[in-house]
Amino acid sequence: MTNADATLPLTGERTVPGVDVENYWFRRHEAVYLALVPACAGAVVLDAGVGEGYGAALLASSARRVIGLELDPGVASHVGARYPRIGAVRADLQAFPVADGSVDAVVNLQVIEHLWDQPGFLAECARALRPGGRLHCATPNRLTFSPGAGPADRPLNPFHTRELTGAELAALVVDAGLVVESLVGLHHGPGLRALDARHGGSLIDAQIALALSGAPWPEDLAVDVAAVTTDDFELRADDLDASLDLLVTARRPA
Repeated sequence: MTNADATLPLTGERTVPGVDVENYWFRRHEAVYLALVPACAGAVVLDAGVGEGYGAALLASSARRVIGLELDPGVASHVGARYPRIGAVRADLQAFPVADGSVDAVVNLQVIEHLWDQPGFLAECARALRPGGRLHCATPNRLTFSPGAGPADRPLNPFHTRELTGAELAALVVDAGLVVESLVGLHHGPGLRALDARHGGSLIDAQIALALSGAPWPEDLAVDVAAVTTDDFELRADDLDASLDLLVTARRPA
C-alpha cells in the first residue's frame, strides 16, 4: 500500500483502504464488518453511513442486496463507481429513502458518534427494519477513546458530536423501541498487545502523537502499523468498559 493508492482524500472523517499510516484504523473497522458478514447472509441490508464503501462490499459477499447511504455527494458517487454491487444513494441519515419495514438489517459502523440527533437516527433505523430485523451499530467507546470525558463533554475529535459508553448506547437503542440481543466490545488481540508494549504502552497513542506533531514516523512504527490485520482484533462480551469500540445488535420486535 502507498498513499498514492488512496481512493478518497484522507480527511480524518472516515477511514480508507490503501494508506499505510491509516492501516491500523482501517483494519479496526474492517474487523467489525467482517464479523457481521454471516449475520447479513441473504438479507436486504442498509449500510447507513457507508463511507468509502469497503465495508458494504464485504457485506455484499453474503447479503442479497446492500444499499449504501451517504450524505456527501462525492463519496456517494465514489461508492457507486468503485463498488458496483452496492446501491449507493445520497441521503440524510435522519430520513432514509426506504419504506417502513423494508430492510432486514441496518448496519451503522463508526457513524452514530458523528450525528447530532442520535435518538432520531435510531428511531429511523427502527422504522426501516422489518419486524424481526436487526440493527448492528458500532461506535468508539468513550471510556477509552476519550478518557476522562463525561457524557455532556464535546469530543476532542472535531468530526464527533457525542461519544457513548456501552450503557449509553444500549439505552438509546432501547428507547428507539428495539430489543438488545448482544453488546460486545472490540479489543486488541495478543499481537497488538505486544505492539502496545513495544511502542511505549499504546500503539494508538504513538500514532496520534505523531499525527499531532507532524513528525516523521519511525521505521519500526510504520512497519508495525502497516502489518496490522483484522485477525489482530477480538470481539467479546467481557471487560466491556475497557473495549476500544462497542457493537450492539438489536432486534425490531415482531
